[in-house]
Amino acid sequence: MTDTIAANGGNQAQLDGNVLFYSQPEPLSSELHGKLGVNPVEKPYAFVGASHVVPLTVTEFAPAALSYPIVFLGEAKQPVAVMGLRQTENLYVSLAGDFRPEAYIPAYVRRYPFVFANDPGAGRMILCIDRAAPFLVEGGQAPLFADGKPTDYVNQAMEFCNNFEQERQRTESFVALLTELDLFDVREAVFTPRDENGNPGAPQKLADYFAVSEDKLKALPAEKLAELRDNGALGQIYAHLVSLLGWDRLIALAFQRAAEMPTAANA
Repeated sequence: MTDTIAANGGNQAQLDGNVLFYSQPEPLSSELHGKLGVNPVEKPYAFVGASHVVPLTVTEFAPAALSYPIVFLGEAKQPVAVMGLRQTENLYVSLAGDFRPEAYIPAYVRRYPFVFANDPGAGRMILCIDRAAPFLVEGGQAPLFADGKPTDYVNQAMEFCNNFEQERQRTESFVALLTELDLFDVREAVFTPRDENGNPGAPQKLADYFAVSEDKLKALPAEKLAELRDNGALGQIYAHLVSLLGWDRLIALAFQRAAEMPTAANA
């Protein structure tokens, strides 16, 4: 991986895709973005409010488990932090755009508006920026370039994205290992509502997802368990399993949000 900032216009097509939170990614260059800077904003993570899941890397499992259920989604079994019960609602971002102060903020969110993209022709990664980020403006307080060269702000973003890319690759290896050992099962998150007298109603399915099966984990040969322990994977698996207790917290937050809605509508 090289610390290349700019890419030529022919690489633009490589950035066209559905990347969560990024609506107008462009290869960062002094020619296109030399006058741009970033202004501080009061609510820098308000943009997360429209997404109910956020990707995680495996080394984030332990801190994220204190805040969210961690589940695996799709054929690729992408690990994500579940932050809401509906697709366009994040229960950890208030209606005013404030991220809950006690909640862990994933690295995927913290790297915004920067992101890496593949440059297949050169076999490298190029640093991109979401040109649509509202706090990215001409003459911003933290400039991206000075005298045509990347500023410390951009260099720090490059380092962060480099580290994130390494963790992303480590996460892919972790998921591949769990898949090879056949540790995944399909799970359902279910909520049983109760009436005013406390009587249970019909169960309601909230989500389908992949999770590690504790029974399959226990059935592994001793040498495989020792291997998972020694390479750190076992600790991450247990963090994932403990995090699944967080579905009840999400349901409680959903009730709290519903109670706040009339107040917000009348404000």
